[in-house]
Amino acid sequence: MKKRIAIFASGSGSNAQKIMEHFKYSNLAEVALVLSNNPEAYVLQRADNFEIPSHVFDKKTFYETDEIIDILKRLEIDLVVLAGFLWLVPENLLKAFPNKIINIHPALLPKYGGKGMYGDRVHKTVLEAGDEEHGITIHFVNENFDEGEIIHQAKFKIEADDTLEIIKFKGQQLEHQYFPKIIENLLKKYN
Repeated sequence: MKKRIAIFASGSGSNAQKIMEHFKYSNLAEVALVLSNNPEAYVLQRADNFEIPSHVFDKKTFYETDEIIDILKRLEIDLVVLAGFLWLVPENLLKAFPNKIINIHPALLPKYGGKGMYGDRVHKTVLEAGDEEHGITIHFVNENFDEGEIIHQAKFKIEADDTLEIIKFKGQQLEHQYFPKIIENLLKKYN
């Protein structure tokens, strides 16, 4: 039986798209559901394009009920993937899926993580710091932003004339290259 993935995303969903593409014809796993806290998120259109069901929820539902957990359990989800999802995962969801929730972060953690550190904010901070390298981190999710156990990191060199757009592009290339493969490797380890 195929493993089942649920993807949480708040925005465009380019990583979600790469994951959906990667598993579209896979014998190992399938994306069973896309969830978003943003009814305007383009990721919902991407899910529709792949004929994958989606679910939109609000803050009250996410933090004060077990509705999301019930949906994930009903769909027999094996792995929860955060792909540009900006809310802290509540304790009840962490307990329901221990070591089965992963996230991708656009920096080399533990640097440039934490509340409010996402997207262009991260890249601007890296440029302002004058770092010579930058990259991505795929990690397990715990009760704190970007503090879970690191699964994989990939890095690139920042050239002297690299702009915000260039380092953002380089980072996204790494995200798209590694995230689906790391998900596949994790799923192969699950019974």
